Amino acid sequence: MVTQGVLPFKYQADTHKSGATALAGLPIYLDLAHVLGLADSVRRYMKVRQGTQGWSDEQIVMSLVLLNLAGGDCVDDLRVLEGDEGFCRVLRRTELFGLSRRERRATERRWRKERQRGVPSPSSVFRYLDRFHDPAQEFLRQPGKAFIPAASEPLKQLRLVNRDLVAAVQRRSPSSVATLDIDATLVECFKAAALYCYKHFKSYQPLNVWWAEQGLVIHSEFRDGNVNAGLEQLRILQEAEAMLPKGVTTVRMRSDTAGYQEELLRYCEMGGSERFGRIEFAVSSDVTREFKKAVAEVPESEWHTIHRKGEASSQQWAEVCFVPSSLSRSKKGTYRFLAVREPLAQQPLPGMGEQLELPFPTMVFGTVYSKLFGVVTNLDWDGEAVVLWLRERCGKSEEAHSIMKSDLAGGQLPCSHFGANAAWWAIMLLSLNLNEAMKRLVLGGRWATARLKAIRFQLIQLPGRVLGRARQLLVQVRETHSSLEILLSARQRILAMAQASPH
Repeated sequence: MVTQGVLPFKYQADTHKSGATALAGLPIYLDLAHVLGLADSVRRYMKVRQGTQGWSDEQIVMSLVLLNLAGGDCVDDLRVLEGDEGFCRVLRRTELFGLSRRERRATERRWRKERQRGVPSPSSVFRYLDRFHDPAQEFLRQPGKAFIPAASEPLKQLRLVNRDLVAAVQRRSPSSVATLDIDATLVECFKAAALYCYKHFKSYQPLNVWWAEQGLVIHSEFRDGNVNAGLEQLRILQEAEAMLPKGVTTVRMRSDTAGYQEELLRYCEMGGSERFGRIEFAVSSDVTREFKKAVAEVPESEWHTIHRKGEASSQQWAEVCFVPSSLSRSKKGTYRFLAVREPLAQQPLPGMGEQLELPFPTMVFGTVYSKLFGVVTNLDWDGEAVVLWLRERCGKSEEAHSIMKSDLAGGQLPCSHFGANAAWWAIMLLSLNLNEAMKRLVLGGRWATARLKAIRFQLIQLPGRVLGRARQLLVQVRETHSSLEILLSARQRILAMAQASPH
């Protein structure tokens, strides 16, 4: 007998169709997706797969959403999902739930031969994603210039699916305020078609709008790496407003220095939005020479300590009498400028301060070298509250970017076609929002702030067995497993949501 390895265990192929699964917790996401109408929205809007043969839009999009949640980060990982015989058995059964006999037969007739697979093959998905690419847009590119391709019709349809998902969450957990964090993230890649970003590596740079109160991405525009995050940011804000569901009456905006532009600030301050009127904002401002001159005129007595969790920090803020010429033409606009200073932890040696090369602006106050940051706002809050509110953007929306690229499949783009990568990114966002809905609406408690990696380890990737009895499917999880009670409780909450489903 041939020895397999060093330690006393062996691997052996299981030739029985036992219904074993390594994803016993994933079906609760199918439950929630059904209650939130995700598959219905795909069926309603997506028209990529016309005809009555092969995989439907609903089957492909939902397979990719589930692939993201299961931990797959590339199209080829569908082979692993297909290898999970137990989960695919659940997936195939749930696809037919709620359909009439005629609809079920039509679904089964989409294949000329008996259907063998639970999820689409990688080659089918690659062909599907390529349908989102518009080759005509590529001829509009000009060398050395930033260019944003117009969204293809299939991409617009995906945005409508996400809009409906956000609205379904809003109906079950209403919020009248929408704080919109507008921020771009870099997705590094080594594809020939990718362009260099400002950090000097090849990437794509999607611009995302994150709804802080709900923890959802309501809008995202996939972009090349060389496109400045501030380019057409007003249009992005307006498109995001259109994605906000009923019940939202107040919109606020936060952005880094990419949002420090006259057109955007005037739109917010002057009530350019027909639906929401005046939009309150706080935006990081450029620290220019003129701004430094205005900061230098602030008396030392007007600097106030910033507190964190009730304790004084080394940072201070002050109101600055400063209006740049680009904003001074407004007779009605109310803009406040705040300055924030923080002493350098390591002060430069005498005579060496002018030679400092730091990734942030500095200024000398007396003999102390400090970091200097600027904020422009139309809020009438206390200055410390404005600064802390603006900084909340860095804590949560940037955490969402990390989840997109490391916990989900946003960090691994499938091919060199721009539109296909944009579709992959948009479907990943559906997974992000569905998981956020699971955490907030269903799991609650400590799960509401848990990373997807933790949920995947403790709740999704559970060993189990899928059995069929009396025309029902049973997903068996070991009785002593600590997550079984959580799964049962989650299903009860989802059932309660379905029974009290708002319209």
